[in-house]
Amino acid sequence: MQTLAVDIAATFIDDAAALVTGLGQTLLRVAMSPINRIANACDVAGVLAERRATFRMWRASRARARQEGRRFSLLRRLSPFRHLAHLT
Repeated sequence: MQTLAVDIAATFIDDAAALVTGLGQTLLRVAMSPINRIANACDVAGVLAERRATFRMWRASRARARQEGRRFSLLRRLSPFRHLAHLT
């Protein structure tokens, strides 16, 4: 019986965390929309569009790696040089 109570509590906590995360992302998106609009208007060289495309490709490859069972190491996630990999 205790296991059921723990499972219900864990489910409630997970749902509450997901709700708070979703609300936070929505509020951030609303707050940042004027800044994004200005940035897109000032992006003459197309750098922002290129970054978005690169990020989408990275996210797709990451999802593919998860499906194959590979994991990304914690060391790679926390590395201060992880965003410089495209320079090599």
